[in-house]
Amino acid sequence: MRKRSRRSRDRNVFVNLLALLLCSGLAGVIVAALVFPVVAMGGLTARGGADTFEGLPTDISVLPSPQVSYAYASDGVTPLAQFYDENRHDVPITDVADVMRQAVVAAEDARFFQHNGVDLKGIARAFVNNQRGGDTQGASTLTMQLVRQIFSYSAKTPQEVIAATEDTPERKLAEIKRALALEKTLTKEQILERYMNIAAFGKGAYGIYAAGMVYYGKKPADLTLGEAALLAALPKAPGTYDLTTKTGLPAALARRDNYVLPQMVELGYITQLQADEAIAAGAPKIVGQRTPEGCTEVQPPQLNGGFFCDYLKRWWAEQTAFGADSYERLNRLHSAGYRIVTSLDLQAQNAAMNNIRKIMDRKRDQHQAMMLAAVEPATGRVRALAVNRVFSNDQRGNGPNTNPEKRGLKGNYPNTTVPLLSAGGEVQGFQVGSAMKVFTIVAALEQGLPLSTAIDTVSPYKTSYPVAWNSPARCPDGPYYCPQNSGNAQMGRRDMWTGLGSSVNTYFVPLQERIGTEKVVEVAQRMGLQFHNDEDRKLAADAHEWGAFTLGVTDQTPLEMANAFATLAADGKYCKPIPVVEVKDDKGNVIPGAETQCKQVIDPDVARAAIDAARCPVGDQSQFGKCNGATAGDSRRIIGYPIFGKTGTTDDERSATLVISTKQLSIAGFYTDPDFPLTRERFKHANGVNPVVQGALRDAMAGKPPQGFARPSNRLALGT
Repeated sequence: MRKRSRRSRDRNVFVNLLALLLCSGLAGVIVAALVFPVVAMGGLTARGGADTFEGLPTDISVLPSPQVSYAYASDGVTPLAQFYDENRHDVPITDVADVMRQAVVAAEDARFFQHNGVDLKGIARAFVNNQRGGDTQGASTLTMQLVRQIFSYSAKTPQEVIAATEDTPERKLAEIKRALALEKTLTKEQILERYMNIAAFGKGAYGIYAAGMVYYGKKPADLTLGEAALLAALPKAPGTYDLTTKTGLPAALARRDNYVLPQMVELGYITQLQADEAIAAGAPKIVGQRTPEGCTEVQPPQLNGGFFCDYLKRWWAEQTAFGADSYERLNRLHSAGYRIVTSLDLQAQNAAMNNIRKIMDRKRDQHQAMMLAAVEPATGRVRALAVNRVFSNDQRGNGPNTNPEKRGLKGNYPNTTVPLLSAGGEVQGFQVGSAMKVFTIVAALEQGLPLSTAIDTVSPYKTSYPVAWNSPARCPDGPYYCPQNSGNAQMGRRDMWTGLGSSVNTYFVPLQERIGTEKVVEVAQRMGLQFHNDEDRKLAADAHEWGAFTLGVTDQTPLEMANAFATLAADGKYCKPIPVVEVKDDKGNVIPGAETQCKQVIDPDVARAAIDAARCPVGDQSQFGKCNGATAGDSRRIIGYPIFGKTGTTDDERSATLVISTKQLSIAGFYTDPDFPLTRERFKHANGVNPVVQGALRDAMAGKPPQGFARPSNRLALGT
């Protein structure tokens, strides 16, 4: 039998003596003297170290580390986006392969299951080596490393971060004492689990789940021995052992093959044959894909969900349920590990994008934007936000801005992060033209005027609304507003059915004049419309002279218009637009914030009567058989469901709008140049917005049972 060397015997005696002393009142002196062999030079004597050690607190709060928040489509399965500052997703140790757990212990702390948080043999070894002038060695156990990480994450100031990681005697003593305390409150399995979830593995991967996904595209339960041992080599120096570089991979392989795997054999975790086979297999195939983060990296690309994702973030920042202010709310979104089921309906979103591409891919003028928003009546859930743009910050390949005042600047096509569909930043919405006439009908019905209210329409029509002398809409004989129709065919006696069906301007302006513009404005606001620029807000505040309001001169968004028509479809119940169905915390508990917020803003009979008139423009039929004339008359045939809606065209056809709703889904489509709304281009309904909205609603509704609209009272329809 081979004799042990004198050095080995001396070390064992030394360690046994150390263990005895640590159990005595001299613990502080011994730890200080061993951990800091030249401690006096650093200004801390062994006796001072003992005093410091005994006076150190043992409390340690294991705060949650930053987690990835996941957003899914409405099916709760299809990933939409991830939000994170650190790519980490905690998993229980039972979801980690045995070889991965064993590899971490072998790589970081072979005596992990023998010591009580401080490895006395490791301290002795480091002490002896350092005293002999060899390479400086540390003796940090896995528990001590976890303590260091915990305090680093709980730091609230830069100074606290430095204090948690700086190489000083005081910090080391505090780390040791807290490690001893931590081992009394957590089991070894719990400590190992927390360490594997908090450790950094490079390439932006924090924790074993992210590491497995980033490097191998695997969950930690599915890792092989070769993969696990290679990952276990990384936390020691993630930058040095970068598996995606020509120098990092060989260095990491060398550490795996020469240290981690042999340690696993020595600890009895694997056989020598298994280690040899793993070494012979070489480097596992590295995926090396960074986990997508944020709205510019929404997957899959063909879904084009970036604009919906951006709306989700903007909405989230405003919700008090998720924090005290927008900063805290967004910080939690990026660190709290939420599981968010959004309202994005894959069928509706794909229907919108496919129909947009069908029309817009044929066109050379890619600066033209086709924007669609879909909202579910009675809930306000936003089911689709689609546009022929890519949500991206990379505008290097963008075309020129079409606004003459911005000549030389890049335009917002094909890439942009401007919220075209929901407003914000430089976007204030777009004029929607005659689609606004629906609000005048609602206001008139509320004042007791039935759908049968007749007006003899003439063109031009002289109103009592004053306008500036230089206004193009001024009457020839004075400073009053004189709207006109698009043609002589629109003149004659009209009611609300035929006036809306043929979109007769000189029916709706006198109707608005009769009931008061301020009432129409108030109805529009009740149904969710906002005024996004100073001029519109000023006019809305004192609207009695705003003659052109009913003709759609305000800037609105596709989302607002879709939701306003959804309010009618829900029998007058307005619901705030909401992009989520459910939010859970990192423990799987449902938390508040995803509830729909609805209220009755229009009398149900009034809403039903307005719908009855709005069936005329889209080729459906009033329940009183009164429709005669339509501006999108093929819509009912194409969509195949009971519908109502309204077209809108602005002056000189600078934009084209179509809003159509079934009982279950409302879609608004805008077609314009968002960079230059005052363009001289003409935006058509045919071969433009009409087939896109019609096709999108048809495809989004496919497979859903048809639902009819309730019949309004004779009083509101016929005045009887």
